[in-house]
Amino acid sequence: MKQITNTIMMIKPVGFRYNKQTAVNNYYQKVLANLTAEQTQENALSEFNAFVDKLRNAGVNVVVVEDTEYPDTPDSIFPNNWVSFHENGIVGLYPMYAENRRDERREDIFDTLVDEHGFSIEEIKDFTEFEEHDKFLEGTGSVVLDRENKICYAAISIRTDEIAVMQFCGEFGYRPVCFTANQDVDGERMAIYHTNVMMCVADTFAVICLDTIDDEMERENVAENLKETAKEIIEITEEQNQRFAGNMLQVMGDKPYLVMSNSAYNSLSESQIKTIENHCPIIYSSLDTIEACGGGSARCMMAEVFLPKK
Repeated sequence: MKQITNTIMMIKPVGFRYNKQTAVNNYYQKVLANLTAEQTQENALSEFNAFVDKLRNAGVNVVVVEDTEYPDTPDSIFPNNWVSFHENGIVGLYPMYAENRRDERREDIFDTLVDEHGFSIEEIKDFTEFEEHDKFLEGTGSVVLDRENKICYAAISIRTDEIAVMQFCGEFGYRPVCFTANQDVDGERMAIYHTNVMMCVADTFAVICLDTIDDEMERENVAENLKETAKEIIEITEEQNQRFAGNMLQVMGDKPYLVMSNSAYNSLSESQIKTIENHCPIIYSSLDTIEACGGGSARCMMAEVFLPKK
């Protein structure tokens, strides 16, 4: 199994804005009072296009899918929460916490990948019935996968249900490593809503905010699993985590790259950057509006396509 892929699917936004339905437990979102809805969308589109250009210039195959105006999906720019594409031709469809995010699931996109890009889809594993029980598992936001070693890291929260994690692992043959990750919100420790906000697993290293795992045994267990799989652990602080330094993804271009936002990059120390660059170069792009309104960053915008070619 490969850990990284050359093909990334991204959704070009048409109505991007602050989503009240996700803001109830995404503490990274902010209201940008100085921007109109039109300006927010305009900025997001500009950030999106510049980001896609940087990836393509590095040799990454980016499949850009146009968003639709109806139904209204303000967070469609983050496709990794509703879908995952696997090497064995299987597609995962996931249960989403916010009702207006469920409309992001578009099976016409699968036709595009098959008909226009020559990928093969064998089967769709649909986990969306969990929504009927108010249980959620938001794709590779909720689960961070070590694909080579078949380990699934999952920070349990309102959006990452442990039973759903177990079912995912059973269906895809992963071993679960579950824990709770928290952050300071107005002096309280509150659950981090997505695992990929606080950790990223790459081919030979992992970037992780171990400080968010308050339980000592859980923290040691996560670190042990990373060490046993020969990943160099690059620790980030909670403050860096707040600036999306955990929300990174390694992709394959003309060589492997670690992809992140300007905000994440600028939060890193020189020694952290040097340690990462010992493994692979870094691509970073300005995603300020997307991060502020959407509460997600570079990794959330990229759905990895591992599907085989026909």
